Amino acid sequence: MWKEFKDFIMTGNVIDFAIAVILAGAVGLVVNGFVQDIIMPIVGHFAGGMDFSDLAYELSPAVGVEGEEGFKPANAIRWGKWLNSIISLLTVGLVLFYLGKAKIRAMGAAPDPGPTPDQELLGEIRDALKK
Repeated sequence: MWKEFKDFIMTGNVIDFAIAVILAGAVGLVVNGFVQDIIMPIVGHFAGGMDFSDLAYELSPAVGVEGEEGFKPANAIRWGKWLNSIISLLTVGLVLFYLGKAKIRAMGAAPDPGPTPDQELLGEIRDALKK
């Protein structure tokens, strides 16, 4: 069983997948930093300097003083954080879309491989049946 596991782990697909997951995590940090540190301040600027993450609908107020015994924080629907998440999702999607387009443009269009031998044979059969 150990040998089977070792063979499975050492296959190229598993190693490629592991590398892809690690790189995706690193790219995710870079893209998230771009969105949070560059895009969101610009969006906030055009929204009148507002920070969306502070927006909330308070259901019940805080009780007591923060840091003291018996303190209960306010119960609120933090819709501003959710709005930030939506803006982040759209921005990340847009950035990835443009990265994909740039990659396709840089690689150029793939040449048409033409019909496979099976498709050629089927075409000959079709033509023979038409006659």
